[in-house]
Amino acid sequence: MKEFLNKINVLLEEVANCESENIKKAAVIMFESLKHNKLVHVFATGHSHMFCEEMFYRSGGLVGINPILVPALMQHEGAIRSTKLERTEGLAKVIYDSVDKVDKEPFIIVSNSGINAVPVEMAEAARQEGHPVIVVTSVESSKHSVARTKSGNKLYEVADIVIDNHVPYGDGVFEVCGTKTGAVSSILGNYIAQSLVWEVIKLYKENNLVPPIYQSANTPGGDEHNKRLYENYKSRIKSLY
Repeated sequence: MKEFLNKINVLLEEVANCESENIKKAAVIMFESLKHNKLVHVFATGHSHMFCEEMFYRSGGLVGINPILVPALMQHEGAIRSTKLERTEGLAKVIYDSVDKVDKEPFIIVSNSGINAVPVEMAEAARQEGHPVIVVTSVESSKHSVARTKSGNKLYEVADIVIDNHVPYGDGVFEVCGTKTGAVSSILGNYIAQSLVWEVIKLYKENNLVPPIYQSANTPGGDEHNKRLYENYKSRIKSLY
């Protein structure tokens, strides 16, 4: 347990030291959209979809986050099927076209490996229409892997801003019988997600603006506080209702 903690702490320090500028740049893009009552769209497949949920409808989180949650691309509706689907060319465009989006609204796209067709093609579609694309990925994993895309692109190659999660190839930090275990991508992803939220909130404060953030629904006045905020977005964020 202590050994695992030490390895996680080393990786968290790497992200904090090496990715702070990229996180701050991404936060500026998010802030510019949110301050005009526009959205930030967040998309991922597989386990990476937890990044979307971490940023959405979270106590202390930003209200204008639109998680693009596609059940078929998550494990709970068929893990093996979801793995096959995230490699399916052309599916991303179908999903992208269904998103209620406004010009210049940014997309955050998360994939640890960064090689599967759906996340890469989602990034390509967004960039083609002029949306800023922020990706969270393991650059090391991508460079050690072969792209499963027709274009040959990997996720970090089709981004405006790359936030490297510094996750080692294979995700795990221990090796047992030739297989990696002790996965860290979700832990580091959540750290990056909350770091983005905090940097955006700081920008609101620096500009003397009140950040639109959720209050815990389990505290007095939380439901009332949140309703005043999400009423502005309920027509655009499908996952609110």
